[in-house]
Amino acid sequence: MIIDEHRQWLINFYKQRDWYQYSPFIRLNFLMEEVGELAQTVRAIELGRDHPGETLQTSTQLNEHLKEELADVLDQILILSDKYQLDVDELIVQSETKLKKRFHSD
Repeated sequence: MIIDEHRQWLINFYKQRDWYQYSPFIRLNFLMEEVGELAQTVRAIELGRDHPGETLQTSTQLNEHLKEELADVLDQILILSDKYQLDVDELIVQSETKLKKRFHSD
């Protein structure tokens, strides 16, 4: 699965730069920072930005920024899940199982 391959690459990348050693508590703060950047990007797409220090972005630029921020959030989740030795496939199954049970869908 591509997500497992990416997670292993990401872990190695972080270890090479001495970023991996941060505790899950600190890692959670990095996740929250990335979620804030994602929120700012979604706001720019949905409502626009009227900030004198920023240049107006095209819809293509905003879409690229959205992908970048979503990827950053995903990376932080992958690192955090590894810190707790959680299998990503199990997380996906957990999500589907919970939603199917809650909403009685197949």
